[in-house]
Amino acid sequence: MSQAPNRDQLLAGLRRRIAEISPADAAREAAAGAVLIDVREDAERAPGTPQGALGISRGFLELRIAEQVPDRTRRVLALCGSGQRSLFAADTLQQLGYANVASVAGGYAAWLAAGLPVQRGGLDADSSERYSRHLLLPEVGLAGQQRLGAARIVLIGAGGLGAPAALYLAAAGVGRLRLIDDDRVERSNLQRQVVHAEARVGMRKTESARMALLALNPRIDIETVEQRLLAANVEDCLAGADVVIDGADNFPTRYLLDAACRRLRIPLVYGAVHRFTGQASVFDARREDSPCYRCLFPEPPAAADAPNCAEAGVLGVLPGVIGLLQATEALKLLLDRGDSLVGRLLCYDALAASFRELRLSRDPGCPGCGKSAVFHGYEDIARICSAA
Repeated sequence: MSQAPNRDQLLAGLRRRIAEISPADAAREAAAGAVLIDVREDAERAPGTPQGALGISRGFLELRIAEQVPDRTRRVLALCGSGQRSLFAADTLQQLGYANVASVAGGYAAWLAAGLPVQRGGLDADSSERYSRHLLLPEVGLAGQQRLGAARIVLIGAGGLGAPAALYLAAAGVGRLRLIDDDRVERSNLQRQVVHAEARVGMRKTESARMALLALNPRIDIETVEQRLLAANVEDCLAGADVVIDGADNFPTRYLLDAACRRLRIPLVYGAVHRFTGQASVFDARREDSPCYRCLFPEPPAAADAPNCAEAGVLGVLPGVIGLLQATEALKLLLDRGDSLVGRLLCYDALAASFRELRLSRDPGCPGCGKSAVFHGYEDIARICSAA
């Protein structure tokens, strides 16, 4: 009765069928367009992986390779820790129909010894699993997920707009969220402020939101500021922010926020809702062509012309639509991907189920960012708004 071949025999057989190349050759081929796949486990890749490598554990290769490399004629290079598992991975790839496959001799150890470029500080096993769908996207990948993890977003308001935005930003792995709100949860909030719950009625909104966000993703940091945004604290509240999300429900706060974001050169993601309609835009003071909030609203309207939700009502799902648009724009800004809503006002009509886009150009005569605009201090802005 014949014995099953041992591992050494299997490896010898694979080496007769699978081409092996040096790490230096693999790096050159990857730079020229070949796909380099690191087939080690997530925890093994966490300390580092070859620059530009696609991480797919060998056990998931059959499930994920077709999505990542749909062209079976493309050159694919498999790499592991020492050059053995990659032979088995390359054999699997050939069985799946990939005709131009090679294994990297010596694996990651040889790659390091050759002094070839690596991506340090990869994700641990938990993060690799949690953000796996992001890692599949070339526009995000490991580098993008690390950028999200290192970012800080400040959300003004933990209510209708801030609630859905915060939930999805936390789920996406934005490393630090700062929530600024001085209100407490009321039962009337629950119709639309989905980060809160019945059991937390009466609790500070920031603390209620913190509990929900950490339950969703305990690996992020949540800062809470139980204060109203005022001239005296606005710059402290925004300190260190990469992006600010406007979830305010009143004009004084929005004018104050816009002025501070312009002075601090922080992108501001604007959103507003009213009854069945909403709008979103991005005001990015880092860009010369970007309008500001006062290009859209040079002066605050009379209170009778701009009632808040408590006075006019709002369809419960509407803040969810606009808040998710704001979260999307914030992620795009952090990743530096796509076209932001700078210079565009996106308007949504829930009753008509329609979006329309309005061009929003920078106003040369804008009292906020125009050529002759003069900043007289945050207190002056707050007084103008409160007097309107």
